Amino acid sequence: MFHAKPQGVTAALAAALLLSGCVSFGGKPPERLLSLDAVHKVPSGAARGAGGGRTLIVTEPEAPKMLDTVRVPVKTSPTSVAYVTEVQWADTPRHMFRRLLAETISATTDRVVLDSGQFSGDGGQRLSGELIDFSIDEAQQSATVTYDAMLTTPSGVALARQRFTASAPVGGKIEAGSVGVPLNAAANQVATDVAAWVAAVKD
Repeated sequence: MFHAKPQGVTAALAAALLLSGCVSFGGKPPERLLSLDAVHKVPSGAARGAGGGRTLIVTEPEAPKMLDTVRVPVKTSPTSVAYVTEVQWADTPRHMFRRLLAETISATTDRVVLDSGQFSGDGGQRLSGELIDFSIDEAQQSATVTYDAMLTTPSGVALARQRFTASAPVGGKIEAGSVGVPLNAAANQVATDVAAWVAAVKD
């Protein structure tokens, strides 16, 4: 089950919706929390050197307000969005997707991946981008993840830019128990494709 998000309503109407009980504050916690699990993981104890320009800084992607939330969005029409009830992400999708990207690239390429808070002597390349979609499509009964990636040199010169997208079917009714697995599958496919692209781009 999911609740629609009002769009384009006036302040008075929004207030009336709040008073009618469509939105509650201080309610019970969600039935479950969802997270992302990387299909490709760095083995425990694996070590790599960080020289020769092999480092890569993976930055947190930008995301529209619809996605920059712990709630799980459902596109009910081209202009309408709802949110699945009784379930939330453990963190916002863009935070979790950055970690998934970093883990996948580390596990499947020879890059030494750093986050933006860490320092690398040679600077390394930089992977940034925008999380365009991370939602459920009601009409298609599928989960879709879309990421616009940009790879730049340490000095900020763009090396390449590409959009990656993947979808996975939602089994059964769209509800708390059916949305996590397909979103995780789509996110992992995008991360795998991005990792292959990063490995193939030359300076």
